[in-house]
Amino acid sequence: MVSLYFAYGSNLLGSRMLIQNPAAKRAGTAFLEDHRLDFNYMSTRWGGYAATIVPDKGKRVFGAVWEITDLESLDDQEGVSSQIYFAKQVNVVKANNETIQCRTYQLVDLPSNANVNEPSRIYLETILQGAIESRLPEPYIAQLKRIRHNNFVGPITISNFNITIQETVELPKNISYGPSISKTVSDL
Repeated sequence: MVSLYFAYGSNLLGSRMLIQNPAAKRAGTAFLEDHRLDFNYMSTRWGGYAATIVPDKGKRVFGAVWEITDLESLDDQEGVSSQIYFAKQVNVVKANNETIQCRTYQLVDLPSNANVNEPSRIYLETILQGAIESRLPEPYIAQLKRIRHNNFVGPITISNFNITIQETVELPKNISYGPSISKTVSDL
């Protein structure tokens, strides 16, 4: 059975999403109304705070919609059994204004103050590269670029997938989007 999943963090990046969910298929983009992106769980894997969604009237979180067949693997990846995140159903709005229901994940412990905890640079760059790859709106990408990070650049390894920060690359229209995410030969 295929389920829809709304990704707003590192799973925006296709190569990251496919590590533990190789059958996942990107199904477009959408936004979650009345929520903001924030960070609260100190992740030893990423060397900084992990992303979450927080209810916040008038704010929007943009993300990728994925078709998923293995929800158990996704729950494991998100630490549901360890009570780091919990799965929840949300209504998101696609570019054509269609509202669809998706599964997403929210940290069990939400931050008490907005935008205080810093993600690592490598985690934030993974989110940023995923946002670019997913073709999220430019103003949202600009908002992501303004998030403070703790300067940790890795490298990190997830299931033989190495993520490192490389030099700045130029994308179309001479806009620098910052460091890129690379894969090693063993990454498929």
